[in-house]
This record gives sequence, structure tokens and C-alpha cells, in this order.
Amino acid sequence: MNTDVAPVKTKTQRTPKPKWLRVKLPTGKKYTELRSLVDKYDLHTICTSGSCPNMGECWSEGTATFMILGNVCTRSCGFCGVKTGRPETVDWDEPEKVARSIKIMGIKHAVVTSVDRDDLKDMGSIIWAETVKAIRRMNPETTLETLIPDFQGNERNIDRIIEVSPEVVSHNMETVKRLTREVRIQAKYDRSLAVLKYLKDNGIRRTKSGIMLGLGEQEEEVFQTLRDLREAGVDVVTIGQYLQPSKKHLPVKQFITPDQFKRYEEYGLELGFRHVESSALVRSSYKAQKHIN
Repeated sequence: MNTDVAPVKTKTQRTPKPKWLRVKLPTGKKYTELRSLVDKYDLHTICTSGSCPNMGECWSEGTATFMILGNVCTRSCGFCGVKTGRPETVDWDEPEKVARSIKIMGIKHAVVTSVDRDDLKDMGSIIWAETVKAIRRMNPETTLETLIPDFQGNERNIDRIIEVSPEVVSHNMETVKRLTREVRIQAKYDRSLAVLKYLKDNGIRRTKSGIMLGLGEQEEEVFQTLRDLREAGVDVVTIGQYLQPSKKHLPVKQFITPDQFKRYEEYGLELGFRHVESSALVRSSYKAQKHIN
């Protein structure tokens, strides 16, 4: 087991975040322009609502992430800052609203994600498909990544995503198998793998997944997860540092060093992934525009 990790935070000692987790405030002409448009038209992006550390970099490259199907999730994952509860009624105008936001912002590559909607018979897959269609109609030059939930493994719902054929379809494993029940309470490790394999086996050209580190996983467990993803045909993997959204969420058990992230990147490339994004501040949509190639 590799032990190249920073000190663990204890209840009696508040350990400051390592220097590699410090982020410069977003700047630049393109960022300023987009920020102005978001504020002026009250546009909703995960970039702003999630205070993503890579917002300035991504916006400067013409990439942004949008969340559909509301902001209340039917699941209660231990790592996620999204509110859990009874979601609002589906907004059937949402596909057009998202497409319009992308047009106003001049986005070249859009990432679309959503909360889990286990309360719906179709688990939100119809809105998902309609959103992709609306974006295509209004923004024919924009490429797309869809970061989808597992739809409880229901193939008919997954087929709706396959039918509209985004350039990239992503579904996150989030953590290693041993920690899945604790971290992703209503999810299943093998089911997520099956979703990714089904996507690849049924014509999706580029599949993608992501995991967070610092939840207590061991190095060999991360290696095994990477092997499992590659065996499922996944093309792209993102690996980043977990950061605790609030005191109610799972604590950070370790801060992973840059050297360790580099080891995971090298291992992933040796396995045959087309792209491996591995560093502390990497999030699912980081450098997403280059993953279509």
C-alpha cells in the first residue's frame, strides 16, 4: 500500500488545506463576459452554483456545465452538496431554456448533468433526451457531454440517451467498491459498471467516468476501480480530491499528494484510457472539451 498522503485532519487539530488545493480567482476577458451574461439573464450553471474551482479555465475555453431536472435529488449520497428531498414538478420548458442559455453564452462544448429522479416513472430520461435535441436544434455547432445518473440500470431509459447520441456520455463511479454503500447510499458499484458497459456496447463512441479520492480508499482499490472501468470499455476517466461540502457530509480522511495523483494517471494511461485527468482540483467536467477526441 502506498502511503504518500498528507496528514489526516483530527477533531482536535484543524489541518489547513495543502497548498496544491489553493485556487486563483477566475479572471480573463472571456470569463468576465460570460459572468456578465449569466448575471444579466439569470442563467443557471453548475459552474457558478457549485463554485467550481476550474470555472475560469473552462469558461475561457468555451465550456460550461448545466444541471437539469431541478436542484432537489431523490438520493442522499454522503459526499454530495445537492439538497435531498421531494423534487419539484418537471419543467417541460427546461430543454428550451437550457438550449437558450447555451446560445446566449456562446458555449462551444456543453456538459449537461442532473439530479437523480427516482420519483419519476422514466427517471427523467425523457427530459434528458429532449434537452439534447433542443440544444442540437438551437446550437448545431455545439458538442455535448451528458453526465447521467444510473437510471436504476433500466435499459429503456438508458436507450433514450443512446438514441440522441451525445459526443460523450459519462456516468461517475465516485468511489471504490468497498466504500460505495457508505458514499453512494442508493447506488451500486456493479450497476454503475453495467450502465457504462451497456452504453459502450450499444454504440456510444466515447464513454467516461470519474472518482473522488480522500474518502479512505487504498491505492490498490483505486487501481482495481481503474481496471474495472477499462474492462467496461470506458475511454476517459477523471480523478480528483474529495472536499467536504458541509459538516453533515462525509469527512475528508486524507489529502492526496500531486505525486500520488500522477501515479494514478500513469497507471490509467498504461491500461489504455484515451484520457486521464488526475489531480486534486479535477472535477467531472474538467477539460471536457478535449474528451470528444
